[in-house]
This record gives sequence, structure tokens and C-alpha cells, in this order.
Amino acid sequence: MGKLFTGRLQVSIDVGTTKICVLVAQQLDQDRVEILGVGKAPSYGLHKGVVVDVAKTIHSIKAAVAEAEIMAGVKIEQALLGIAGAHISSRNCHGAVPIKTGEIRDYDIKAVLAAARAFPIPEGQQILHVLPQYFSIDGQEPLQDPCGMHGIRLEVNAHIIMGAITSVQNLIKCCQKAGVKVQDIILEQLASADAVLCSDEQKLGVGVLDIGGGTADLAIFQHGSIRHTKVFAIAGNHFTNDLAVGLRASQNEAERLKRTYGFSYFEPNKTDQMVEVKLVHGYQKEMVHIDEIAFILKARAQELLEFIKLEIEQHHLQLFMRAGLVLTGGGSLLLGMKDLAQSMLKMPVRIGRPRIEFGLPDSLENPIYSTSYGLIIHTLKKEKNNASKKYGPLASRVFARMKSWVAEFF
Repeated sequence: MGKLFTGRLQVSIDVGTTKICVLVAQQLDQDRVEILGVGKAPSYGLHKGVVVDVAKTIHSIKAAVAEAEIMAGVKIEQALLGIAGAHISSRNCHGAVPIKTGEIRDYDIKAVLAAARAFPIPEGQQILHVLPQYFSIDGQEPLQDPCGMHGIRLEVNAHIIMGAITSVQNLIKCCQKAGVKVQDIILEQLASADAVLCSDEQKLGVGVLDIGGGTADLAIFQHGSIRHTKVFAIAGNHFTNDLAVGLRASQNEAERLKRTYGFSYFEPNKTDQMVEVKLVHGYQKEMVHIDEIAFILKARAQELLEFIKLEIEQHHLQLFMRAGLVLTGGGSLLLGMKDLAQSMLKMPVRIGRPRIEFGLPDSLENPIYSTSYGLIIHTLKKEKNNASKKYGPLASRVFARMKSWVAEFF
């Protein structure tokens, strides 16, 4: 394939319910990458982010990988893998340990993080991420990095994310069968956030809602740390299915109508536009008022946003969202989604697109690529933190253990 590269290559695979996206990037320095290749293929074999047909999933991954290889001129052997789906769950936990020598060292931080994750894990679940929110010493003010400080008692609040063992294993197996070794596994909410948020938003407090094909994934950040995550089993496919049922159209026709004419925030009777719809059996066509399409899509959009609103209220998340909410993923492209969210949630809302500096054409500066680009950026940040902090994030050690049990399974 013959191209000469000066930096290390990073490859990401976003295995979604409706699409597989592969990005090939060359690392320029600790913070920046240049995109060399993009591969995208329809996703067959997943339902709500979970593999339900291994053979079809493998075929889809191979197609996307092959396209990215041709564009980048490289052979893809390993990749970062994004994980999402209805099987993902999370909880906030607290841990506390005595400081043995008076000065906080590497093993004290390891111990307090281990204490935070010492709870009964539901059967069939495995910890994927342990993310420190903040530390405190002797009940004093919260700290981000307590290493080297003095005290008697070290405490931590951590956000712990879990996933179904079988779902993770099946996804890894599909990548391996497609000829790609899984280098690391990253929760897609975290990846998307790194792609579309600026550091000031994460410090002030902001939410990210990644509306994919099978699930909508919510993550809340404040002071640079994650505060809350939640996966909702309502997403782009539900909008398409609603149109197919309501208009008696095929799935392909409903998807076309959604992308071409769909909008979710409208005032009725502002237009007399009629749209031609191919009926499900393919032999007849019918003229439908555009308001009817909008009415169907708005109902589903309202349902999703009602769930988001309820989650925010039940967990008192408003205080963590002073910068508002960022919508990303393919579902955020539905016209009017931002305005409807702003109206229902009573907070600032914007559409989040990947903040990319090098090598990506304008056509790819699109919310559908937030996760795949974010996987690469998240990994760069993690490697930089590992280099700057002696102890590094516990997440990297959790992944090392997770990879070992995955390897044993196969």
C-alpha cells in the first residue's frame, strides 16, 4: 500500500445499529491527529447497539474497514472500539481509605479507587470504566489530583460504568473475525464528548446526548469530570419505524422521507406542500401533507426528550448543566431537534460536530462522525494523562483486566 507515514497510526471503529464507521488517523503530536481515511458501511446484525447476528455484523465491519484501507493506503490490523447499547449501566460510588504514611502516594490512590468499586456487581455484568469525579482529604475541599499531598484519610467519588459481558465479548469477536484486533474499548458517550465539547464547557457543566440509530446516550460533565451517564432505548430507528407504520411505507422509504422532509419542531398549516410516498407493497403511491410527517416525528422526539427531562429532574442534574445540552449523532440532524429540545428542557442547546483540525473534508464535519473521531481523541487524552501522572487513570488498568478475560473467552 506504499504510503510513508511519520506518525503513529490510530484507527477507530464505531459499530452502530445503523452504520459502521472506521477512521484512520496519523498522530501528529500528543494532542492532534490528521485523518487519512474514512470507511462507512450500513450496519446489519445489531439491535439497540447489541449484536444479534454475528455473520452480518462481521460482513458490515469488513466492508467499512476495506473502504478505509483503500482511502488511507494502509492495512488495518488493530483498532479502538466504541461500545454502547441498552446493556450499559452506571452508578456513582464512594470510597475511603486511611493514608498510610501521611503523604498520598500511588498505592493510596489505587486503594481508594479499589474501595469505590468494591460493591456487588450484577450477574452477567463487568466493569468497563472507573472514572474518578473528585478526591478529598480529611473531608476538605474536592481535589482532582491529590498525589503528594498530606492527610489522614483519602476519599473519592467515582462514576462506574458497567456492561454485559456477553455483549462486549460478541462485539470483540465480530471485530476479530473481521481481521481487526481490538486495541481498547471505550464507552461511546465519553468518545463523543471528547469530539464535540470544549474544555470550558466540561468545566462549567454540560450534557451530551448522542442520538444514534439504536440508542440515545446521555453523559453529564462538570469540573472536567463525568457526573452521570444513561442509555435510552429510543433513537433514530424508532423515528423511521414510526413513519413506516404511520404512512404505510417501507423502511427504506420512511428513512428517505425522514432525511429529506423530516422535521420535529413546526407550526401546523404553515405550508401546503405535499410529498409523494411509495406504499409498502411498492405498487402504489400516495400524496401526504408534509405536516403529517412532522407530526409523527415530533411525537417520537417529544417522547425521547421527556425521558431526558425526567432523568435530569430525578437526579437533580440541572446544577451540572450550566452550559446546557449538546446534541450529536445522526439523530441530532433531524430539523428542529435543537429547537424542540431547547423549548422542552428550558436550557441552551446546540448541535455538536467534531472539532477537527487536519485532514478531514468538510463533508465529514458531521455529528454522525462524533463517536469515531472521539475514540481517537479520547485515547490521546488518556495516553497524555498516563504520561503526566505516575499512577494514571484506573480505567486503563480495568481495561487491561477486561482484555484478559475477553482473551480467555476466545
